Amino acid sequence: MAEKPFFVGYLSVPPGLRAFLAVSALCLVALFAFVGWTVATTQADPMPGGFSGRQTLTGVLSVDPYPWVHVTTGSDAIPAGRPVLLSAPGKSGVAPRAAGLDGQVVEISGGGLRRGDLDLVQVRGGARGLSPVEGASAPALRHQDLGRWRLTGEICDGKCYAGAMSPGTGLAHRACANLCLIGGVPPVFVSTKPVDGEAFLLLANADGLAVTEQLLDHVALRVELEGRIERRGNLLVFRAAPETLRVLP
Repeated sequence: MAEKPFFVGYLSVPPGLRAFLAVSALCLVALFAFVGWTVATTQADPMPGGFSGRQTLTGVLSVDPYPWVHVTTGSDAIPAGRPVLLSAPGKSGVAPRAAGLDGQVVEISGGGLRRGDLDLVQVRGGARGLSPVEGASAPALRHQDLGRWRLTGEICDGKCYAGAMSPGTGLAHRACANLCLIGGVPPVFVSTKPVDGEAFLLLANADGLAVTEQLLDHVALRVELEGRIERRGNLLVFRAAPETLRVLP
């Protein structure tokens, strides 16, 4: 009766087991590669954002619900007509610096961030970062009420979502997003489906002003939210009603 091959760790592999071990190892490598490929291909496209270079732009500044600029003189990366959200360096906004400049033509300078159809400029410190353009007349921006909507999506901070951090969305980024929003960085609602051709909306409270903690407590979660949507220039503003918020599974 022939002996069956038996593997002992401190001895060489018996000839009868070598082929079996080689085939098993190759099958495991193929299995792990297939699982990795399957997980990667079933994830949603993150539309990675990033820096769009140093930007110097001119446009009409609006301070509500958060400072943003309707660009009138743009750059190669950000043409005229684009809405641009504003933030300061670090986890802070520019509301104190923008106070008193609402509706005026300003010049902004700083690092640009872009993700999809969202542009944000992190303005430099001092007058070079944000300053009024003397003698310039501000064109009137169109205001259009698009009615009441019920949207599904995620509340994110506009700076990290635009590319300052990666992934900039989801629970992995929740703590960072909360600190940014508390500091005054504009919050954005990222809808699962486009609204009037746009994937993101600047988030406001029901009165069109800065949002309250009632909404900020639900950052980085998949939620359902109702409210009125306005188009200001080429920017969509979601005036959300906090009492309608519902966290989805």
